Amino acid sequence: MTSHTARVDGIEIAIDHAADADADALAALWERAGLTRPWNDPHADIALARRGPHSTILVARAEGRIAGSAMVGHDGHRGWVYYLAVEPELQGRGLGRALLRAVEDWLRARAIPKLMLLVRPDNEKVRGFYQAEGYVEEPRVVFSRRLDGK
Repeated sequence: MTSHTARVDGIEIAIDHAADADADALAALWERAGLTRPWNDPHADIALARRGPHSTILVARAEGRIAGSAMVGHDGHRGWVYYLAVEPELQGRGLGRALLRAVEDWLRARAIPKLMLLVRPDNEKVRGFYQAEGYVEEPRVVFSRRLDGK
């Protein structure tokens, strides 16, 4: 992936891959952004994404700290984005859009033809964000089964 940059309030923000030392800051960002759930351990999700060849975590850094992130992976046909998060005080200024473009570029570089994501039905703000970015809602029924006993 070619590093991406964005400007937010005159601050240059670089987007690149997460490092080992970023795990605690990423988990804290996801908590502040309201993305974590008690049944998902963010540190385990970070480790899983970072160890596979078909996934990564992109991190936006501003002035030496993490300002946003996006976890991205693929199954060879569909790409998926998770944990797209922006520091609450920086939301609405274009950083989420820049992270989404970096995710799309990462998937295009791997010849993945489609990007998918899940949004809870009652999260109107996030649904509006993706719709404004040209994403379409595709009605589907999602089935799941916990394999970890939780």
